[in-house]
Amino acid sequence: MSEANEDEGSSPTVWRYAMATRAHVVIDAADYFELMRDAMRSTRQRVFMIGWDFDTRILLSAGRRWWTIGKRHRFPARLGSFMLWLARQTPELEIRLLKWNVALIKSMFRGTMVIDLLRWARNPSIDFKFDSAHPVGCSHHQKIVVLDDRVAVCGGIDMTSDRWDTREHIHDDKRRKRPTGRNYGPWHDATMMMEGDVALALGELGRDRWKVAGGEELAPCKPQEESPWPDRLQAEFENVEIGIARTRAEWGDCPQVSEIENLFVEQIGRAKRFIYAETQYFASRRIAEAICQRLAEPDPPEFCIVNPITADGWLEQVAMDSARARLVRAVREVDHAGRFHIFVPYTTGGDPIYVHAKLTIIDDEILRIGSANMNNRSMGLDSECDVFIDVTRPANRDVGPKIIGLRHSLIAEHAGIPEDDVGPLLEKHGSMAAMLLALPRTGKHVRPLELPELNEAERALADSALLDPERPSDVFEPIEKRGLFRRRGLLRKPGLRRTLSRVKNKFTRRETA
Repeated sequence: MSEANEDEGSSPTVWRYAMATRAHVVIDAADYFELMRDAMRSTRQRVFMIGWDFDTRILLSAGRRWWTIGKRHRFPARLGSFMLWLARQTPELEIRLLKWNVALIKSMFRGTMVIDLLRWARNPSIDFKFDSAHPVGCSHHQKIVVLDDRVAVCGGIDMTSDRWDTREHIHDDKRRKRPTGRNYGPWHDATMMMEGDVALALGELGRDRWKVAGGEELAPCKPQEESPWPDRLQAEFENVEIGIARTRAEWGDCPQVSEIENLFVEQIGRAKRFIYAETQYFASRRIAEAICQRLAEPDPPEFCIVNPITADGWLEQVAMDSARARLVRAVREVDHAGRFHIFVPYTTGGDPIYVHAKLTIIDDEILRIGSANMNNRSMGLDSECDVFIDVTRPANRDVGPKIIGLRHSLIAEHAGIPEDDVGPLLEKHGSMAAMLLALPRTGKHVRPLELPELNEAERALADSALLDPERPSDVFEPIEKRGLFRRRGLLRKPGLRRTLSRVKNKFTRRETA
């Protein structure tokens, strides 16, 4: 296992590199919940779950209360009961759950979840903590599971309500049901399952967070040959090196960690042909500035971003949708070649699909997935964790075709076309955006994002980044020193003009030489 830790004075973009014997991107929660059920059943030492939210009332398989093993044995599909069943089946198993402390308030309004927590508290194998080890206004946003320090998951999927869906995102699917019985809309998400030393690294990250949150010091799991990797899952990647990047706000003795922000800027700067991204928000000043610098070039890479039509929840809509509208208009100021596009996916019946995934593919050379959105909070405020595979690393030189296959699969999912058609259509149209714009908007499809017109109050709130600050201290800074269009910031109109001029001059000098 190799490391690149900021405490050692090395790269601020990566916390650690570690090998994975197997890795697989799991798309959407229907598959993820069932794979985790199988993996946890095979766990022998420790189930360690770290999340923004858990809801013990959810079913790990839609519409089923029980699973049957053979002819006699069965186990519950409801998360709260399933964790108790695990503890009873394997008495030596440790179960540790860590989630954001604000979720405790939600738990009080979830009926039987309070009973589940009391039942868990009586079981000596189960311990749970509510993480409050962060400044006021921050959240614990990581979504990590570590099993026996042999298998780990890192991505965007929480084991909570409103997450279950299939890759078909069937219009008006009655299986998408909350514990209350009410239905919810289509939901797109993604995570990465990994086996090997990378799980040991994520286990260390989790144990450190557990201790900071007030838990006891946990020892690493004992080395074991057996792996909880689900037997039915054929891994996309084998023997690859995976990078891990984090966000963490300064708190007590913990320093500010902004590896995820720095890695985004570095990887955007590295793109030659395209960046394909799926993200819940587009509201990060640093990311928008990095994109503007690339778009100002004579022949910039293509940016194809898949977003939800609107954020989930009133407060998020006020903060994130307004900021997105302001940033996209600023980005378009420098997009002279028309290379920046945001698309929204829709079901066959015309309902927008909510995009919760946090996934980026760059030139089919970098595959990145995690908990961090393209917003300010994920860059420096909330606790986040991303993992990525980079083909320039010596162990990863043969994985390019697998990344291509994943990108084509995702495009096919959103566009409602056969996966085998994606390659020929991309060759025909020359770019992802041109291909998607040429497809009919019938059946399952995507549409370009239409920006709302903002009133003066909405513009002021978005520009201030008051509800989406970059650092805890930003709330107390004067407006000219913070926000999307801060003084001397690249996104202010003088800054945009200077960027265009500087980049043009740089490439002119290069061509002359």
